[in-house]
Amino acid sequence: MNLSDFDFDLPERLIATRPVRPRSAARLLVAEGDTLRDLRVADLPDLLGPGDRLVLNDTKVIPARLSGARTRETGQGEVTAKVEVTLLEPRPEGRWAALVKPLRKLREGEVIRMSDRLSATVERIAEGQAELSFNRAGAEFDAALAEAGRMPLPPYIAALRAPDAQDAEDYQTVFARAAGAVAAPTASLHFDDALLARLATKGVAFTHVTLHVGAGTFLPVKVEDVTTHRMHAEWGEVTETAAAEINATRAAGGRVIPVGTTALRLIESAADPEGRVHPWRGPTDIFIYPGYRFRVTDALMTNFHLPKSTLLMLVSALMGGERIRKLYDHAINSGYRFFSYGDASLLLPERRNPPMPGRTQD
Repeated sequence: MNLSDFDFDLPERLIATRPVRPRSAARLLVAEGDTLRDLRVADLPDLLGPGDRLVLNDTKVIPARLSGARTRETGQGEVTAKVEVTLLEPRPEGRWAALVKPLRKLREGEVIRMSDRLSATVERIAEGQAELSFNRAGAEFDAALAEAGRMPLPPYIAALRAPDAQDAEDYQTVFARAAGAVAAPTASLHFDDALLARLATKGVAFTHVTLHVGAGTFLPVKVEDVTTHRMHAEWGEVTETAAAEINATRAAGGRVIPVGTTALRLIESAADPEGRVHPWRGPTDIFIYPGYRFRVTDALMTNFHLPKSTLLMLVSALMGGERIRKLYDHAINSGYRFFSYGDASLLLPERRNPPMPGRTQD
């Protein structure tokens, strides 16, 4: 299975740099078997109903981009240099792994000052990253970070424009709760309170899980044989309540539909080979590519993904490579908007997960 199998040409004009408003006005390409329909996200209540359960990732994106300065004494006096920091993931004892530019000019033990309230000491430099220890923790750190930081827009948007205040709202789901992500679960950005209420009225159930999306989600696959790719790990949690809700839906013959690849990867990590979901708390590095047998996922709502990406491999595993190629050709020819602020798809493969036998006791 070659990396080139997942490549395609995407015109730059189709890369969305702003979301549509309202959120549910985004286009929705519905793929059911070989049939494609051009709809809107607002049409979801007409496509889903009683027995369906949407699994939503309630992670909250932190303002992980920081501008700061480090000061160094030289023979000519004190010299100050600008430093750009992107937080990647928390480490033990309140430290953070981070990308720092320019990293090669940084020294361990130096202090980077981001604001009057927030500074960090460089504890370690290795493997192209730095490990930072901040001067604040807990709620004080969160408040100082909110004041000094900016939303970590994906590189394909940041290359076209700088983040601004509007991104603090646009790049966050309406149900974000658990702070820790440095990238948004972007399929969920299409939901607003009005759409959630309409879905609930139609009898659609919701389950919340947490997967803190890391910057590794944007890392390119560098091996030609994709089966040898090593996936980045991300921290997630499926509570006892969430597991019981998903299991109850499966036992009743309903459909489990994760919103976004992050929610899908997490519930597949938490499911056993028989399709029963168990409580889960910890890192997952599950890599889903064609040939994977889905344990609990019946359908998926997701945005359109980067060429040669692990996410494109995931949707190819769900729908089949040929169908995904046709779907993406249709999306490009029809002017769908791509990536984080773009439009969405609802992928409905042939039912592959039979109802789970027996009653759930989780």
